[in-house]
Amino acid sequence: MAVSAKDVKALRERTGAAMMDCKAALEEAGGEMDKAVEVLRVRGQASAAKRSGRSTDEGLLASYIHANGRVGVLVEVLCETDFVARNEDFQEFAREVAIHIAGSPAPPRYVSADEIPEDERAAERGVLEAKARESGKPDEVIERIVEGQLGKWAREIALLEQEHVRSDRYEGKTIEQLRAELASKTGENVRVGRFARFRIGED
Repeated sequence: MAVSAKDVKALRERTGAAMMDCKAALEEAGGEMDKAVEVLRVRGQASAAKRSGRSTDEGLLASYIHANGRVGVLVEVLCETDFVARNEDFQEFAREVAIHIAGSPAPPRYVSADEIPEDERAAERGVLEAKARESGKPDEVIERIVEGQLGKWAREIALLEQEHVRSDRYEGKTIEQLRAELASKTGENVRVGRFARFRIGED
């Protein structure tokens, strides 16, 4: 069926998806807006792997100062186009990431676990192995214990692996899950570039 340019524009504004994708989704959904949104969401999930390799030269810096005025955060969130960077959902995600970093009881130190330096990972492994050997268990058991604890440690200090501090609002989802949902909704590669957290009295 034929769809109007007005509906295509409305769907683009709602989802941030490309115009041609919006037109195709509306045609598939028989002109029903909510169904078209679902079509784009499903297609977005299917193409997530393809998006991850695309360049992200646009985006924004989001900031958040905690109510007590003693903690502040600046975070860079990137996407492919300035259109999506101006999207309300994109801006809300960036702000929510900043809020999480400011309010997390275990502030992240890296964006992802892949960014943890090998020397830091090796040092932590050494500490965990020393503690595990005190149990007197066999080496193969100790190795499994250490690997599990090392993975848990990495997840605790990596932003994307952390559950959003407002768990009730986001149903226990991690920052990575929220990022993936936004990427699916906008049809673009979305990533957290870097962040800085400042606290009065801390270097």
